Amino acid sequence: MGGSFELYKDKAGQHRFRLKAGNGEIIAVGEAYNSKAAAEKGIASVKNNAADAPVKDLETGKQ
Repeated sequence: MGGSFELYKDKAGQHRFRLKAGNGEIIAVGEAYNSKAAAEKGIASVKNNAADAPVKDLETGKQ
């Protein structure tokens, strides 16, 4: 099974998402959003932008 996004409310009542790998390991966590719709837009943004995003190594300055 592939990875999946989980939408949830944190203890402060803010909406968040996390991305889990197929084995259940959390591999990414989104910021806190004021609404569920905004968190869903955050998921859409990750889906749209992450596939071809370059990796920038901030320690070495290399891409």
